[in-house]
Amino acid sequence: MKIAIPYAKTHLEFEIPAGTDAEILRSKQVPVPDGVTQDQLVLDALAHPIGSPGLAEMAQGKKTAVVICSDHTRPVPSRHIIPHLLAELRRGNPQIDVALLVATGCHRGTTRAELTAKFGEEIVGREKIIVHDCLDAASLVEIGTLPSGAKLVINKTAAEADLLVSEGFIEPHFFAGFSGGRKSVLPGICGRTTVLGNHCAGFIADAHARTGVLAGNPLHRDMVAAAQMARLAFIANVLINEKKEAVAAFAGDPCAAHEKGCEYLARFASVRPARLADIVITSNGGYPLDQNVYQSVKGLTAAEAAAAPGAVLITCASCADGAGGEGFYQALADCRDAQSLLDGILKVPQDETAPDQWEVQILARMLAKHRVIFVADRAAAELLRGMKLTCTATLEEAFAMAVQAKGRRAKVTVIPDGVSVIVQA
Repeated sequence: MKIAIPYAKTHLEFEIPAGTDAEILRSKQVPVPDGVTQDQLVLDALAHPIGSPGLAEMAQGKKTAVVICSDHTRPVPSRHIIPHLLAELRRGNPQIDVALLVATGCHRGTTRAELTAKFGEEIVGREKIIVHDCLDAASLVEIGTLPSGAKLVINKTAAEADLLVSEGFIEPHFFAGFSGGRKSVLPGICGRTTVLGNHCAGFIADAHARTGVLAGNPLHRDMVAAAQMARLAFIANVLINEKKEAVAAFAGDPCAAHEKGCEYLARFASVRPARLADIVITSNGGYPLDQNVYQSVKGLTAAEAAAAPGAVLITCASCADGAGGEGFYQALADCRDAQSLLDGILKVPQDETAPDQWEVQILARMLAKHRVIFVADRAAAELLRGMKLTCTATLEEAFAMAVQAKGRRAKVTVIPDGVSVIVQA
């Protein structure tokens, strides 16, 4: 059986040995009517908003509008969303002053080249674009307290806007349940203090902080509250396929439209393995989400959900951009072992949450239960080993190591794109 695993901007092809007890888990393809373009999907969603007036109507009488946009780490097809949001705002109010606010969360700033790749030269050259900086105190303002007790500190430009709008995409998310909707505010345009409070050890350890789960999820609860307190008024979110193309669109009220999009996606993304596996192979969906170790933890959680105790988890992720955070790197590099690292994190109070702690916590949780092997660029090998992670240059080598550990009769599950599925084991 030959399989293709997304990797960087290409795929890794791998032949599963004949006779292997193997299962492949994929999300179902979201149907798109023949001939319907990405732009038409977005335009139709804007023309039929869910639980909300149209955006043009909402723009009337407003002096300023801010459109929260995704950053370089998110494969949102912004070229097919942002122009239509801008057009609707200006159709309703030609004089409205619009700014695009790039929601970097705690990521590094998006470069001009990355903005051009995302929006196109015309928009970058014409529109007012602000790249959020979670550490720039002068650009932030505290607007209240979240249900968890954490302070809500957000971008001042967004807080002062007469009309706050956001784009985004909805996919399964490994601790927030789903991406999109309210996440454009928290963590997207929040100060680091707020992001840290939301991503605290207690929340991450909660059994409801899992892929595809919104009900009872403490991170989701604070995120929704943050969006409401920030007065997020309208969203345009899409679902995407393997080619990062929009295949469905949902626009309107931030809660109602997002919930409708999540419900629709779950119909196609939910998978149920026939049995738990001894070896699980997955990826982070290729570029741009597999650029660093930090992001690659997401796809690994799908493998975790499909794994038997003590399994070997293999993830294919280029990690060409390094670890993805100095704190993330050091936590793994400096620890004695995964279990002691996890035990220490679980004792950290909410107001003492460290940057990248949540990603460390989730990776340590998996490392404490399973053996994890990265298939990555050769240039990343030294960095991965410095983090006490096993790495290989080829999937064949990683699989051979897994078979050596678990035996030739091991049950194998392949999840080609770990960030696209909701594993219901």
